[in-house]
Amino acid sequence: MSRTRPNGAKLIVVDDDQDVRSVVAGFLSDAGYWVLQAEDGARALVLITDDPSLRVMISDIRMPEMSGIELAEEAVRRRPKLGIILISGVTYQQPIHWPFLMKPFRMSRLGDLVAREMGRA
Repeated sequence: MSRTRPNGAKLIVVDDDQDVRSVVAGFLSDAGYWVLQAEDGARALVLITDDPSLRVMISDIRMPEMSGIELAEEAVRRRPKLGIILISGVTYQQPIHWPFLMKPFRMSRLGDLVAREMGRA
């Protein structure tokens, strides 16, 4: 039995924690999406720049070198229609301009946000 991919939709999961990245990517892959993974903002920006078919980025906020917020700002500057979802285990006082999920979160909630962002991308 072959698994279908919704419209060939591709996204990227960015998190410096390999376990979190793998769990999130696995869930989304099982949901039918093509999923790329990056361990940091620099690698994510290379993939986002090189692959115009990427439609959504899911990123942790707290990462070394470049925060997820800085990554989101640069990613949207390069790709204005890229959907963004931010995740974190830490609460933030500063305004976040994209959908945000606090870890731990329900995968069903992530799935709903991804579907919504795919519709906008």
